[in-house]
Amino acid sequence: MEQKNNLKFTNSLLSKRESYKILDMDERSRKIFKLIVDDFLKDGKPIGSRKLSIKMGEKLSPASVRNVMYDLQEAGLLKSNHTSSGRVPTDLGMRFFVDGLLQVKKISSSESNEIKNNINTNSVNLDQMCSEAGSLLSGLLDCAGIVLAPKLDGFLKHIEFVPMSKDRALVILITEDGIIENRIIKIPKGLPSSLLIETTNYLNSIIKGRTLIESKKIINEEIQNDKLSIDKVAEKLINEGIACWDDASKKNKLIVTGTSKLLDDVSAIEQLEDARVLIEKLENKRNLIGILDETQQAEGLQIYIGSENNLFGFTGCSTIISPFRNKDKEIIGAIGVIGPMRINYAKIIPVVDYTAKLIGKKFQITN
Repeated sequence: MEQKNNLKFTNSLLSKRESYKILDMDERSRKIFKLIVDDFLKDGKPIGSRKLSIKMGEKLSPASVRNVMYDLQEAGLLKSNHTSSGRVPTDLGMRFFVDGLLQVKKISSSESNEIKNNINTNSVNLDQMCSEAGSLLSGLLDCAGIVLAPKLDGFLKHIEFVPMSKDRALVILITEDGIIENRIIKIPKGLPSSLLIETTNYLNSIIKGRTLIESKKIINEEIQNDKLSIDKVAEKLINEGIACWDDASKKNKLIVTGTSKLLDDVSAIEQLEDARVLIEKLENKRNLIGILDETQQAEGLQIYIGSENNLFGFTGCSTIISPFRNKDKEIIGAIGVIGPMRINYAKIIPVVDYTAKLIGKKFQITN
């Protein structure tokens, strides 16, 4: 059963004047407009008045349909294709459709089960969990998946050194938000396990209830003032154990998956070039941070259609992103997809929203 879209969307291109025009649209115009969009979502091709007249199933001549299409074009909701007399929706038209006419489907039990079964929210590796989520959305929704993983800027709870081999150790860091991260560091060959335990105990006495930056400052002060009652090997181990998290504490990690999916909708040489440039922009991950930062400042799921997105507007793509939160309801990351403007919004919106909430549950457990 379908339900009226009750998610909060932002970034609307509709001005007050345009909104008034659209709200004043009669039922026949709404029906014709919706048929045009529905047809566009199926194959991306323009549709003409004759085909619409048949689809209407009413005694409405192609000439009457053309008059309505002309009015819709004058309102900025449709545009003509240079190779056809048919019409396709503009960015503004798609925004009106998504905000006012879209019937969002409930996520199916098979989709929710597939997401739950394939995203390991109990994973000790945060990057792995986020990569799994992005790859799953990409495969499930035939779009490129994007994930902004949480940064380690919250209060810390526990750190542990686990020996892996003669010269490698796994460093596990847990925050009070429930974020679990790990790194592999080099250790001197033959290092006794007792020294790893000593290092673990010392660091836990410092970091608990403090941020990574605060902890690092205290440790550096103790080293400089010779307050550490440990040998130089342990001191080096402590420095490496803290230094390996520097990047994670300063910025969110961006994970992009399934960019090849963007080539599936290409039907012309000019579209191929647009797709190539789009993939280049996606792979230059710094370009995406601004979009995801906006999502972090918003209240809920965000939809960017065509030119609403300054980065990808020229390619006619849409971006759907939803934030996830920690136990204090603070936004700590985001997940979503990028695809052609004619993506299946009714299916994608609830799937992205559900996935973001599922990931958020990992960080909402009070430890």
